Amino acid sequence: MKHEIDLAKYKIRTDLMSEMLDQEKVSGYTREQVEEEGIIIETITLTEEAAAKIHKKAGFYQTLSFTDVTDKKNYQALERVLEKYFHLFLDREKISSKANCLVVGLGNHESTPDALGPLTSEKITVTRHLFSLGLDVDPKYRSVASFSPGVFGTTGIETKEILEGLVEKIKPDFLIVIDALAASSIERVNHTIQLTNTGIHPGSGIGNNRKEISKETLHIPVLAIGVPTVVDAVTIVSNTFQYMIKHFSYEKENKDKPSFKFKSFGPRNYQEQADHLNKEEKEKMLGLLGTLSPLETKQFIREVLTPIGYNLMVTPKEIDFVIEKLSHLLSSVLNKTLHSL
Repeated sequence: MKHEIDLAKYKIRTDLMSEMLDQEKVSGYTREQVEEEGIIIETITLTEEAAAKIHKKAGFYQTLSFTDVTDKKNYQALERVLEKYFHLFLDREKISSKANCLVVGLGNHESTPDALGPLTSEKITVTRHLFSLGLDVDPKYRSVASFSPGVFGTTGIETKEILEGLVEKIKPDFLIVIDALAASSIERVNHTIQLTNTGIHPGSGIGNNRKEISKETLHIPVLAIGVPTVVDAVTIVSNTFQYMIKHFSYEKENKDKPSFKFKSFGPRNYQEQADHLNKEEKEKMLGLLGTLSPLETKQFIREVLTPIGYNLMVTPKEIDFVIEKLSHLLSSVLNKTLHSL
Protein backbone atom coordinates (compact mmCIF):
# COMPACT_ATOMS: atom_id res chain seq x y z
CA MET A 1 0.00 0.00 0.00
CA LYS A 2 1.45 3.36 -1.01
CA HIS A 3 2.12 5.83 1.80
CA GLU A 4 0.34 9.11 1.06
CA ILE A 5 2.02 12.23 2.43
CA ASP A 6 0.03 15.38 3.03
CA LEU A 7 2.53 18.04 1.97
CA ALA A 8 0.31 20.82 3.28
CA LYS A 9 0.49 19.64 6.89
CA TYR A 10 4.16 20.26 7.58
CA LYS A 11 5.76 23.60 6.76
CA ILE A 12 9.35 23.75 5.54
CA ARG A 13 11.41 25.74 8.03
CA THR A 14 13.48 28.33 6.27
CA ASP A 15 13.82 32.11 6.29
CA LEU A 16 15.80 32.14 3.03
CA MET A 17 13.91 33.15 -0.10
CA SER A 18 16.32 31.26 -2.36
CA GLU A 19 15.51 28.02 -0.52
CA MET A 20 11.77 28.65 -0.64
CA LEU A 21 11.86 29.16 -4.40
CA ASP A 22 13.92 25.97 -4.80
CA GLN A 23 11.19 24.06 -2.98
CA GLU A 24 8.06 25.77 -4.31
CA LYS A 25 6.90 25.77 -7.92
CA VAL A 26 5.86 29.37 -8.50
CA SER A 27 6.28 31.97 -11.21
CA GLY A 28 6.40 35.73 -11.00
CA TYR A 29 9.94 36.52 -9.92
CA THR A 30 13.34 37.33 -11.38
CA ARG A 31 16.46 35.53 -10.21
CA GLU A 32 20.03 36.41 -11.14
CA GLN A 33 23.33 35.00 -9.93
CA VAL A 34 26.91 36.25 -10.16
CA GLU A 35 30.19 35.32 -8.49
CA GLU A 36 32.79 37.67 -7.02
CA GLU A 37 35.94 36.61 -5.18
CA GLY A 38 34.54 33.11 -4.70
CA ILE A 39 31.27 34.43 -3.22
CA ILE A 40 27.95 33.66 -4.93
CA ILE A 41 25.54 36.60 -5.01
CA GLU A 42 21.95 35.74 -5.88
CA THR A 43 19.39 38.49 -6.40
CA ILE A 44 15.65 37.77 -6.35
CA THR A 45 12.83 40.22 -7.00
CA LEU A 46 9.50 38.73 -5.94
CA THR A 47 6.18 39.99 -7.32
CA GLU A 48 2.98 40.27 -5.29
CA GLU A 49 1.50 37.30 -7.18
CA ALA A 50 4.40 34.97 -6.42
CA ALA A 51 4.68 36.21 -2.83
CA ALA A 52 1.03 35.40 -2.13
CA LYS A 53 1.53 31.79 -3.26
CA ILE A 54 4.37 31.14 -0.80
CA HIS A 55 3.01 33.38 1.99
CA LYS A 56 5.97 35.75 1.91
CA LYS A 57 6.30 39.47 1.23
CA ALA A 58 6.95 40.82 -2.23
CA GLY A 59 10.21 42.68 -2.61
CA PHE A 60 13.96 42.43 -2.98
CA TYR A 61 15.99 39.52 -1.60
CA GLN A 62 19.73 39.10 -2.01
CA THR A 63 21.81 36.23 -0.66
CA LEU A 64 25.58 36.01 -0.42
CA SER A 65 26.86 32.44 -0.15
CA PHE A 66 30.40 31.92 1.10
CA THR A 67 32.73 29.32 2.59
CA ASP A 68 34.45 29.36 5.98
CA VAL A 69 34.10 32.84 7.53
CA THR A 70 36.70 31.92 10.17
CA ASP A 71 39.38 31.70 7.46
CA LYS A 72 41.21 35.05 7.20
CA LYS A 73 41.27 35.25 3.38
CA ASN A 74 37.61 34.24 3.09
CA TYR A 75 36.65 36.75 5.77
CA GLN A 76 38.46 39.60 4.02
CA ALA A 77 36.94 38.73 0.64
CA LEU A 78 33.48 38.51 2.16
CA GLU A 79 33.92 41.85 3.92
CA ARG A 80 34.83 43.56 0.64
CA VAL A 81 31.97 42.00 -1.32
CA LEU A 82 29.37 42.55 1.40
CA GLU A 83 30.41 46.20 1.77
CA LYS A 84 29.99 46.70 -1.98
CA TYR A 85 26.56 45.09 -2.09
CA PHE A 86 25.32 46.83 1.03
CA HIS A 87 26.26 50.16 -0.53
CA LEU A 88 24.28 49.12 -3.61
CA PHE A 89 21.43 48.02 -1.34
CA LEU A 90 21.24 51.45 0.30
CA ASP A 91 21.38 53.14 -3.10
CA ARG A 92 18.65 50.87 -4.43
CA GLU A 93 16.41 51.81 -1.51
CA LYS A 94 17.23 55.51 -2.08
CA ILE A 95 18.69 55.94 1.42
CA SER A 96 20.63 59.21 1.44
CA SER A 97 24.04 59.57 3.08
CA LYS A 98 22.53 61.91 5.69
CA ALA A 99 19.48 59.80 6.60
CA ASN A 100 19.22 58.99 10.32
CA CYS A 101 19.50 55.28 11.10
CA LEU A 102 18.43 52.99 13.93
CA VAL A 103 20.23 49.62 13.99
CA VAL A 104 18.26 46.93 15.81
CA GLY A 105 19.86 43.67 16.93
CA LEU A 106 17.10 41.07 17.29
CA GLY A 107 17.58 37.90 19.28
CA ASN A 108 18.60 36.51 22.63
CA HIS A 109 22.04 37.42 23.98
CA GLU A 110 21.93 34.36 26.27
CA SER A 111 21.46 31.85 23.43
CA THR A 112 24.54 31.73 21.20
CA PRO A 113 22.85 30.78 17.88
CA ASP A 114 20.36 33.60 18.46
CA ALA A 115 22.90 36.18 19.66
CA LEU A 116 24.01 37.49 16.25
CA GLY A 117 21.75 40.56 16.39
CA PRO A 118 22.65 41.72 19.92
CA LEU A 119 26.38 41.07 19.42
CA THR A 120 26.37 43.04 16.16
CA SER A 121 24.36 45.97 17.51
CA GLU A 122 26.72 46.49 20.44
CA LYS A 123 29.64 46.94 18.00
CA ILE A 124 27.91 49.65 15.95
CA THR A 125 29.52 53.10 16.01
CA VAL A 126 26.71 55.22 17.47
CA THR A 127 26.63 58.97 16.88
CA ARG A 128 23.06 60.12 17.55
CA HIS A 129 24.01 61.52 20.96
CA LEU A 130 26.66 63.73 19.33
CA PHE A 131 24.13 65.17 16.89
CA SER A 132 21.58 65.59 19.70
CA LEU A 133 24.08 67.68 21.68
CA GLY A 134 24.63 69.94 18.69
CA LEU A 135 28.32 69.09 18.42
CA ASP A 136 30.32 69.68 15.25
CA VAL A 137 30.39 66.16 13.80
CA ASP A 138 32.65 65.15 10.92
CA PRO A 139 30.57 65.11 7.67
CA LYS A 140 31.51 61.49 6.98
CA TYR A 141 29.36 60.42 9.93
CA ARG A 142 25.58 60.22 9.98
CA SER A 143 23.27 60.00 13.00
CA VAL A 144 23.15 56.34 14.05
CA ALA A 145 21.55 54.79 17.13
CA SER A 146 21.71 51.13 18.12
CA PHE A 147 19.42 49.02 20.25
CA SER A 148 18.77 45.39 21.16
CA PRO A 149 15.21 44.85 22.45
CA GLY A 150 15.63 41.31 23.80
CA VAL A 151 13.04 38.61 23.19
CA PHE A 152 9.37 38.34 24.04
CA GLY A 153 9.97 35.41 26.42
CA THR A 154 12.18 37.48 28.73
CA THR A 155 10.68 40.97 28.34
CA GLY A 156 6.99 40.16 27.94
CA ILE A 157 6.84 42.92 25.31
CA GLU A 158 6.52 42.38 21.58
CA THR A 159 9.58 43.63 19.70
CA LYS A 160 7.29 45.50 17.31
CA GLU A 161 5.72 47.38 20.23
CA ILE A 162 9.14 48.42 21.54
CA LEU A 163 10.25 49.60 18.11
CA GLU A 164 7.03 51.54 17.54
CA GLY A 165 7.84 53.55 20.67
CA LEU A 166 11.46 54.08 19.64
CA VAL A 167 10.56 55.13 16.12
CA GLU A 168 7.98 57.59 17.42
CA LYS A 169 10.42 59.06 19.95
CA ILE A 170 13.74 59.29 18.10
CA LYS A 171 12.32 59.48 14.55
CA PRO A 172 14.92 57.59 12.49
CA ASP A 173 14.62 57.81 8.70
CA PHE A 174 15.17 54.08 8.31
CA LEU A 175 15.80 50.89 10.29
CA ILE A 176 18.36 48.13 9.85
CA VAL A 177 17.38 44.95 11.66
CA ILE A 178 19.82 42.07 12.17
CA ASP A 179 18.66 38.59 13.12
CA ALA A 180 19.65 34.94 13.14
CA LEU A 181 17.65 32.84 10.67
CA ALA A 182 16.76 29.20 10.11
CA ALA A 183 17.76 27.28 6.97
CA SER A 184 16.42 24.15 5.33
CA SER A 185 19.81 22.83 4.21
CA ILE A 186 22.96 22.06 6.15
CA GLU A 187 25.16 23.87 3.62
CA ARG A 188 23.50 27.21 4.35
CA VAL A 189 24.17 27.29 8.10
CA ASN A 190 26.71 30.06 8.86
CA HIS A 191 27.47 30.26 5.13
CA THR A 192 24.79 32.66 3.85
CA ILE A 193 23.85 36.29 4.43
CA GLN A 194 20.44 37.49 3.26
CA LEU A 195 19.60 41.15 2.62
CA THR A 196 15.97 42.17 2.06
CA ASN A 197 13.80 45.28 2.03
CA THR A 198 10.72 43.35 3.21
CA GLY A 199 11.44 43.55 6.93
CA ILE A 200 11.31 40.53 9.19
CA HIS A 201 9.10 38.22 11.26
CA PRO A 202 11.18 37.45 14.40
CA GLY A 203 11.21 33.71 15.13
CA SER A 204 9.39 32.69 11.94
CA GLY A 205 12.02 30.14 10.88
CA ILE A 206 11.57 28.09 14.05
CA GLY A 207 7.79 28.30 14.08
CA ASN A 208 7.67 31.03 16.74
CA ASN A 209 6.09 33.90 14.83
CA ARG A 210 6.11 37.33 16.41
CA LYS A 211 4.60 40.50 14.99
CA GLU A 212 6.01 41.75 11.70
CA ILE A 213 8.64 44.48 11.62
CA SER A 214 8.43 46.19 8.24
CA LYS A 215 7.78 49.42 6.39
CA GLU A 216 4.06 48.64 6.49
CA THR A 217 4.02 48.37 10.30
CA LEU A 218 6.58 51.06 11.25
CA HIS A 219 6.04 53.43 8.29
CA ILE A 220 9.74 53.87 7.52
CA PRO A 221 12.03 51.70 5.37
CA VAL A 222 13.14 48.51 7.17
CA LEU A 223 16.23 46.77 5.78
CA ALA A 224 16.84 43.29 7.19
CA ILE A 225 20.12 41.39 7.42
CA GLY A 226 20.00 37.74 8.42
CA VAL A 227 22.33 34.76 8.73
CA PRO A 228 21.00 31.19 9.14
CA THR A 229 22.55 29.71 12.28
CA VAL A 230 20.28 26.71 12.89
CA VAL A 231 18.56 23.84 11.08
CA ASP A 232 16.03 21.37 12.41
CA ALA A 233 16.59 17.64 12.87
CA VAL A 234 14.36 16.91 9.88
CA THR A 235 16.74 18.85 7.64
CA ILE A 236 19.80 17.00 8.92
CA VAL A 237 18.23 13.57 8.44
CA SER A 238 16.75 14.32 5.01
CA ASN A 239 19.99 15.95 3.81
CA THR A 240 21.83 12.82 4.95
CA PHE A 241 19.60 10.69 2.72
CA GLN A 242 20.42 12.92 -0.25
CA TYR A 243 24.14 12.66 0.56
CA MET A 244 23.76 8.88 0.65
CA ILE A 245 22.34 8.95 -2.88
CA LYS A 246 25.18 11.20 -4.02
CA HIS A 247 27.67 8.88 -2.32
CA PHE A 248 26.26 5.76 -4.02
CA SER A 249 26.19 7.61 -7.36
CA TYR A 250 29.83 8.59 -6.89
CA GLU A 251 30.75 5.00 -6.07
CA LYS A 252 28.87 3.70 -9.10
CA GLU A 253 30.48 6.19 -11.47
CA ASN A 254 34.06 5.76 -10.21
CA LYS A 255 34.32 2.15 -9.00
CA ASP A 256 36.03 0.90 -12.18
CA LYS A 257 38.66 3.65 -12.28
CA PRO A 258 42.14 2.37 -11.18
CA SER A 259 42.87 5.53 -9.17
CA PHE A 260 39.65 5.07 -7.20
CA LYS A 261 40.87 1.82 -5.64
CA PHE A 262 43.87 3.54 -4.02
CA LYS A 263 41.86 6.21 -2.26
CA SER A 264 38.84 4.21 -1.20
CA PHE A 265 39.21 5.33 2.41
CA GLY A 266 40.37 8.88 1.78
CA PRO A 267 38.32 12.09 1.59
CA ARG A 268 35.82 12.29 -1.26
CA ASN A 269 34.04 15.42 -2.34
CA TYR A 270 30.78 14.10 -3.77
CA GLN A 271 28.58 17.09 -2.81
CA GLU A 272 28.30 18.16 -6.46
CA GLN A 273 27.85 14.59 -7.69
CA ALA A 274 24.90 14.16 -10.06
CA ASP A 275 22.30 11.52 -9.27
CA HIS A 276 22.94 8.57 -11.60
CA LEU A 277 20.86 5.99 -9.73
CA ASN A 278 17.62 4.72 -11.20
CA LYS A 279 14.43 4.24 -9.20
CA GLU A 280 15.02 0.54 -8.66
CA GLU A 281 18.55 1.10 -7.30
CA LYS A 282 17.33 3.76 -4.87
CA GLU A 283 14.48 1.59 -3.67
CA LYS A 284 16.81 -1.37 -3.19
CA MET A 285 19.16 0.68 -1.00
CA LEU A 286 16.71 2.93 0.84
CA GLY A 287 13.37 1.15 0.65
CA LEU A 288 10.31 3.44 0.70
CA LEU A 289 12.44 6.56 1.10
CA GLY A 290 14.27 5.69 -2.11
CA THR A 291 11.05 6.22 -4.06
CA LEU A 292 10.41 9.72 -2.69
CA SER A 293 11.60 13.07 -4.01
CA PRO A 294 13.86 15.17 -1.73
CA LEU A 295 10.87 17.31 -0.69
CA GLU A 296 8.71 14.26 -0.01
CA THR A 297 11.53 12.69 2.01
CA LYS A 298 11.78 15.79 4.18
CA GLN A 299 8.02 15.95 4.67
CA PHE A 300 7.88 12.26 5.60
CA ILE A 301 10.64 12.61 8.20
CA ARG A 302 8.89 15.68 9.58
CA GLU A 303 5.70 13.65 9.82
CA VAL A 304 7.60 11.08 11.90
CA LEU A 305 9.59 13.39 14.24
CA THR A 306 7.26 16.32 14.87
CA PRO A 307 4.41 14.55 16.73
CA ILE A 308 6.83 13.07 19.30
CA GLY A 309 8.72 16.32 19.85
CA TYR A 310 12.03 15.18 18.35
CA ASN A 311 12.34 17.77 15.60
CA LEU A 312 15.07 19.60 17.50
CA MET A 313 16.76 22.80 16.34
CA VAL A 314 20.49 22.17 15.87
CA THR A 315 23.55 24.40 15.50
CA PRO A 316 27.25 23.56 14.82
CA LYS A 317 29.53 22.92 17.81
CA GLU A 318 31.82 25.83 16.86
CA ILE A 319 28.92 28.31 16.89
CA ASP A 320 30.47 30.54 19.60
CA PHE A 321 33.51 31.33 17.46
CA VAL A 322 31.51 31.69 14.23
CA ILE A 323 28.90 34.03 15.74
CA GLU A 324 31.66 36.26 17.09
CA LYS A 325 33.26 36.39 13.63
CA LEU A 326 29.95 37.10 11.90
CA SER A 327 29.05 39.86 14.35
CA HIS A 328 32.43 41.53 13.74
CA LEU A 329 31.90 41.18 9.99
CA LEU A 330 28.41 42.70 9.95
CA SER A 331 29.24 45.52 12.36
CA SER A 332 32.39 46.39 10.41
CA VAL A 333 30.48 46.54 7.11
CA LEU A 334 27.64 48.57 8.63
CA ASN A 335 30.03 51.04 10.25
CA LYS A 336 31.88 51.56 6.97
CA THR A 337 28.78 51.97 4.83
CA LEU A 338 26.67 54.00 7.23
CA HIS A 339 29.50 56.41 8.07
CA SER A 340 31.44 56.44 4.78
CA LEU A 341 34.57 55.27 6.56
